[in-house]
Amino acid sequence: MTIEIKAPTFPESVQDGTIATWHKQPGEAVSRDELIVDIETDKVVLEVVAPADGSLSEIIKGEGETILSNEVIAKFVAGEVAASTEAHTAAEEDQAVETAASGAAIASPSARKLAEEKGVDLSTVKGSGKDGRITKEDVVNAPSSSSSPATTQAAPAAASQAQSITAAAAAAGVPLTGERIEKRVPMTRMRKRIAERLMETCQGTAMLTTFNEVNMAPIMELRNKYKAQFEKSHDGTRLGFMGFFVKAAVEALRRFPAVNASIDGDDIVYHGYQDVSVAVSTDKGLVVPVLRNAENMSLATVENTIRDFGMRAQAGKLTMEEMTGGTFSITNGGVFGSLMSTPILNQPQAAILGMHSIKERPMAVDGEVKILPMMYLALSYDHRLIDGKDAVQFLVAIKDMIEDPARILLEL
Repeated sequence: MTIEIKAPTFPESVQDGTIATWHKQPGEAVSRDELIVDIETDKVVLEVVAPADGSLSEIIKGEGETILSNEVIAKFVAGEVAASTEAHTAAEEDQAVETAASGAAIASPSARKLAEEKGVDLSTVKGSGKDGRITKEDVVNAPSSSSSPATTQAAPAAASQAQSITAAAAAAGVPLTGERIEKRVPMTRMRKRIAERLMETCQGTAMLTTFNEVNMAPIMELRNKYKAQFEKSHDGTRLGFMGFFVKAAVEALRRFPAVNASIDGDDIVYHGYQDVSVAVSTDKGLVVPVLRNAENMSLATVENTIRDFGMRAQAGKLTMEEMTGGTFSITNGGVFGSLMSTPILNQPQAAILGMHSIKERPMAVDGEVKILPMMYLALSYDHRLIDGKDAVQFLVAIKDMIEDPARILLEL
């Protein structure tokens, strides 16, 4: 039975996607729910799995091609794994016999294709497959051939260019040492969208940043005192700093509703809830999953949800819905060692709180100099919507609650 493999249904905010990686090729055996292709969108990488045991019969959309919601990208044959695999293996064996008879290297079709793209001479590659067959992995690990046609044709031009550069450098008195390697790769769809959104924010908002510093000693003492008991009482959930900042931000957002609002055309939309976006760094870029109705979350729920977001973000398992929306954002550059920064707004939100690294510094306390663990806080906000007075008071409210955690509980 032939089944059409279709792209997932994209949300209204996502127009299309791009085929990122085909994990299976036509003829390869596939088990039910096994990953067959990754589709990259502006916000997330979606995984498409096999609908049943079987094999791909045809790939309609190749890697790098743009696809629409529910578009057919491949055809799948269910229940014919053995036949497909046997036919595929027989074809490969026939090709291997012909190749061996001619004295050429034995390689799979995918390995030959990759070798052509990389400029690898298959005669110099040792195969790790059956009967010495060269696999795709062997080609990936092999160095590029210096005698490939493309390299040979480019050699005179490259040599001439190198001589010109060397002569110019010598005339300028600049020494050239070692290889000057450059690598050009296409920008991923997610990275491209991130760049577009950042430019839109910088060009389309009146963004301003205000700073303050907070004494982290009270929170650190509270955390050290109760972290073991907290972890035991909440099934292994660790007590971190982010939970305190989320709870403090929620209380501050209640007091200053403009910071929790957004601009829609000529209207200001005031949100009666606090959906806090938490920035999470991944290999493919920054993502901002949302803590829905954070005002109703306990400290343990906040910490556990953020931890879950971080783990699934690294594995590419976050859903589109989890990263859509949000009324306010928090980002923590301190985990990478940042001392101070100006975070960029996550539109259409009107403000974002930036946390930074904790450093011991001498501070004046009641006329005495004390060494205290201090953190710089930054609040970037859209000045079209939020006045400087509200922004400063909002940040001071967070500072006061962090320096005296009882205020969070007592809503003072």
